[in-house]
Amino acid sequence: MRFTRPISIATFGALLILAGCSDEQAPQAGFSFPPPQVAVVTVKAEDVPITNDLPGRIAATRTAEVRPRASGIIVERVFEQGSLVKEGDVLYRIDPAPFKLLVDSAEATLRRAKAVQAQAKNDTIRQEQLKKSNVSSAQNYDDAVAKLAQADADVAIAEAGLATAKLNLEYTEVKAPISGRIGRALITEGALVSTSGTENLATIQQLDPVYADFTQSATDLIRLRKSLEDGALMADNNSAEVKLVLDDGSPYPQPGKLLFSEAAVDETTGQVTLRGEFPNPDGDLLPGMYVRVQVEQGIEKNAVLVPQQAVQRDASGSALVYVISADNKAGTRPVRIGRAAGTRWVITDGLKDGEKIIVEGFQKVQPGAEVVPSEWDPNAVANAGKPAAEGGDAKADEAKTDDAKAGEAGKAEGGDAAKTEQAK
Repeated sequence: MRFTRPISIATFGALLILAGCSDEQAPQAGFSFPPPQVAVVTVKAEDVPITNDLPGRIAATRTAEVRPRASGIIVERVFEQGSLVKEGDVLYRIDPAPFKLLVDSAEATLRRAKAVQAQAKNDTIRQEQLKKSNVSSAQNYDDAVAKLAQADADVAIAEAGLATAKLNLEYTEVKAPISGRIGRALITEGALVSTSGTENLATIQQLDPVYADFTQSATDLIRLRKSLEDGALMADNNSAEVKLVLDDGSPYPQPGKLLFSEAAVDETTGQVTLRGEFPNPDGDLLPGMYVRVQVEQGIEKNAVLVPQQAVQRDASGSALVYVISADNKAGTRPVRIGRAAGTRWVITDGLKDGEKIIVEGFQKVQPGAEVVPSEWDPNAVANAGKPAAEGGDAKADEAKTDDAKAGEAGKAEGGDAAKTEQAK
């Protein structure tokens, strides 16, 4: 009988606690979560250009190897390596002394030939007068005419020799055959060069404009030519507009044109090598650079495009999207994906113009459940990745402050509870 009252008090307290819990949980029995908010986009049919992204490399429009046209010792390099040169600029100088002597010798030979020619002319005139007077025979006159003709030929030979000597003297100045950017010097001063040798003194490349060589299958080329013949893509009589994407993914600002005159078929692969011409005023495109060439080869009418993040995959790997019905209920629908157009997919089957699909918020959606749709803003996604310098830090500090306050409140409640227990 001594322990009956404490046990009854404990039992009564437990019953009060259970009753209190039942009273608190009773209003929550009918509680339901509100419909989740999702970002949606309305599907719209539009005309989309059919663009092929093909690999290519940059090539110079003109390449010239600087070679000597006179044999001798290099005495001076005039150009600066890596600089721009113009056609006709002097690049090297070969020792001109031997060639000047040849010019002097050719001039002396010409003067002697002219002297002999003058004598032959006088003899011919004299023999002609004697023949008229019947003093000289016809044989002497014929010999004089032959000597004059031979003297005329010797003068012509001497003049040609003098011109050759002067030309070789001019060749001692090695000049740029084209305008462009010259590379490094492959021959230094003091080196012996020869016209019969294989040495290359330097290389000049014309880099404005430049070529972009890329490959494509013969079937696609036939389709492209047909589109150009229809007039949909033709820029002029023999070109179509193409664009470049650099190796780092950035687009090249200057558009180019497609040149069919440079097309050739590789016998081993069956691929067609095409060539695009692009302006290069700033010299950003260098020979050998890897690029991606985008060729517009037609326009797809009434194409359905969706953002790529809107397409999900089921357990079997099939593509599907979440479609919003007229009563704002979400449902899955299988779709067929075509080619990529930038950051969007072309849907070939499964969607119609005007339907709404979910782009963000898939984790909160159950098929057949109601949702609260809002228009998807692609710019908000881009800004989400930026540093939180315009308010993100403040929100974080505010959250930390709220957490601190909640912790202090918890400590206070815990302390009060401990005090109450001790009092009991």
